[in-house]
Amino acid sequence: MDHKKELKESYKEIEIEAGVFTMTNKQNGKVFVSSFNNLKRLNGFKFMLKTNTHNNKALQADYNTFGMEAFDIEVVAYLKKKQEGYFDAKKELEKLEQKWLDELQPFGVQGYNSPKNK
Repeated sequence: MDHKKELKESYKEIEIEAGVFTMTNKQNGKVFVSSFNNLKRLNGFKFMLKTNTHNNKALQADYNTFGMEAFDIEVVAYLKKKQEGYFDAKKELEKLEQKWLDELQPFGVQGYNSPKNK
């Protein structure tokens, strides 16, 4: 039982990393920008594409056409959490994602994102 308890405690101590990632189609140069409050969710994101259940229809269609080999997934920014004072991680992650959307402009022929109304 001690071993199980140790594993649980060490799991709780693992820091959850939040951040922004891009998925770039090497065939046509289109980019998808998104973020997760836990970057381990990237596995679920890939699984949705593999099972043809992703809600971004354009990205899903190109994934179905070209396959996973045609895409590069890269974490482009990690959310840096403030050590002191109030920190709204969700809001800060949204700002970080917006920064990358503004910079890369992955809309229309350039990407898979839809412009957000500010």
